[in-house]
Amino acid sequence: MQFTYKILLHKEPEGTYTVSVPALPGCITFGDNVDHAIKMAKEAIEVYIEELQSRGEEIPDDSETLEYSLNLSA
Repeated sequence: MQFTYKILLHKEPEGTYTVSVPALPGCITFGDNVDHAIKMAKEAIEVYIEELQSRGEEIPDDSETLEYSLNLSA
């Protein structure tokens, strides 16, 4: 099966990146740089899905989720 996930990368003050996967509550990891963070996110998602499958739970994904960024001036 194919699943689609959006990941959010947040740059930390020390230069590393925290990654969260909104469709998978609690699926959070980190990386030393953007490439490492993306690699770690893929691994975290795979482990998360394996756990859901082992419990017979539904596997959510973001294939029907639209994303848009707004820039506002304050």
